[in-house]
Amino acid sequence: MTFRSPGDAQLNADVPWSAFDPIAYVDHNYSALQAEDAEILHIVRDHFGDHFSEPSREQPPGPVPGIDVGAGANLYPALAMLPWCDEITLFERSSSNVEYLRGQVGAYGKNWDPFWDELCENEGYSRLGMAPRERFAKVVRVEQGNIFDLARHEGRWSVGTMFFVAESMTSSHQEFTRGVECFMRALAPDAAFAAAFMEHSQGYEVGGRFFPACDVGDSDVYASLEPFASDLKVERLKSSAAVRDGYSGMILAYGRRNSDPGIPGRPSGL
Repeated sequence: MTFRSPGDAQLNADVPWSAFDPIAYVDHNYSALQAEDAEILHIVRDHFGDHFSEPSREQPPGPVPGIDVGAGANLYPALAMLPWCDEITLFERSSSNVEYLRGQVGAYGKNWDPFWDELCENEGYSRLGMAPRERFAKVVRVEQGNIFDLARHEGRWSVGTMFFVAESMTSSHQEFTRGVECFMRALAPDAAFAAAFMEHSQGYEVGGRFFPACDVGDSDVYASLEPFASDLKVERLKSSAAVRDGYSGMILAYGRRNSDPGIPGRPSGL
């Protein structure tokens, strides 16, 4: 695989996202449960389980909406929110990924069963009360849209995920930071969130086509999230098997949306 040089920088708008091949992506990444994803699921299930089971937590009135930003062809972030949400939005730009997701809503593939089984080690998932496919079909909806368009939905969702998106849609650090900000601003105060990032990614190939990435480390991830988060934790995964070429590891960040939607001394730019 040939990676692009810094002079070949690509912005999000320059990328032919409709050419993204979700079948090739799932076959390579999610045909079986890999150690990195199992580690992510362990952390996220316990984070969400603890958040929603706190005795002192006042549950929001009405439906609890969740969002997975840049869902791509990955269903396990939505599965991680499944017991806690009355509605889950899979927000995705690529038309090919949107088609894949809509085809999975009614009855998702068997390859996702091990991911659900991993979540069920937490009783919040094992006590769902109905078959996960039935629940998934009932609460999940797919919406096509650009991450930067989330600016008009500030504070809408009560829990959110964003896995391998902000750093994997552009080679621009400015767009990376803006993407994280759009995700966080879409969450209501005190919303639980989890976000995963490829560390020092040089770009990636799906179905023979190259897609850009932004080179970020744990300090970049922390800096982008910290203004919007409370109880923020940023962890580099212990699992070290290479899912693909061109990156040095994976980072998981999680916490809660803080109650202050602004950043002192800095306009949002949204």
